[in-house]
Amino acid sequence: MPDADTLNFNHIAIEGVFKSGKTKLTEILARKLAGQAVYDRADNPYLKEFYEEKEGSAFLTQLVFLVNRYHQQAGLLQRDLFHDRIVCDYMFEKDKIYAYQTLADEELIVYEKIHNIFAEKITRPDLTIYLQISLPTLIHRIERDGSSLDKIIAEKYLEDVVEAFDYFFFNYKATPLLVVKADELNFNQDEDIMDLIDKIQHMKKSTLFYVPLGRSGRGLKKT
Repeated sequence: MPDADTLNFNHIAIEGVFKSGKTKLTEILARKLAGQAVYDRADNPYLKEFYEEKEGSAFLTQLVFLVNRYHQQAGLLQRDLFHDRIVCDYMFEKDKIYAYQTLADEELIVYEKIHNIFAEKITRPDLTIYLQISLPTLIHRIERDGSSLDKIIAEKYLEDVVEAFDYFFFNYKATPLLVVKADELNFNQDEDIMDLIDKIQHMKKSTLFYVPLGRSGRGLKKT
């Protein structure tokens, strides 16, 4: 069992495209690091219309997610004394990644103004973990876990989202960053989880690229 008292990070954000495993990892890390798990709100009345490409739905969908995430993140400032450590399965900045993929230029102008007002009132995490998965892995997981909604998501949109997340985190400097090649990260393999926690405990103020134990060609790279 890891020593949670020696961990330097009290606010950990886990990011990645949907189906990357961030919610599952949030649950595991919160339990093993004696923290409070915080989950992104998935409910959005306009989401189905967005995937069906109905006019005006993208802007409404994005605004609902933005407001929901702002209210939840603002609430994190009032930390529970019995759960001082927070493990969150998203970061507030991720909202902008999707906005730039979906909104028209005139919509982005309005979105940016609202986002910037909210962002000034949000605290950044102490550590960000990016679960990086490839497009084939994402498509496979969607087919494996398929639902009626998943079937109408265009592959081009999925490709654009994967590229946007990779680009965002390639240039990300706001917090210490652990990039995990997560295509084959096994959440049911305790050895994989404990090795990941070991990397978290030894993180410095830099970026670390990590390939889990289960993959061939395992390696680490700092920048």
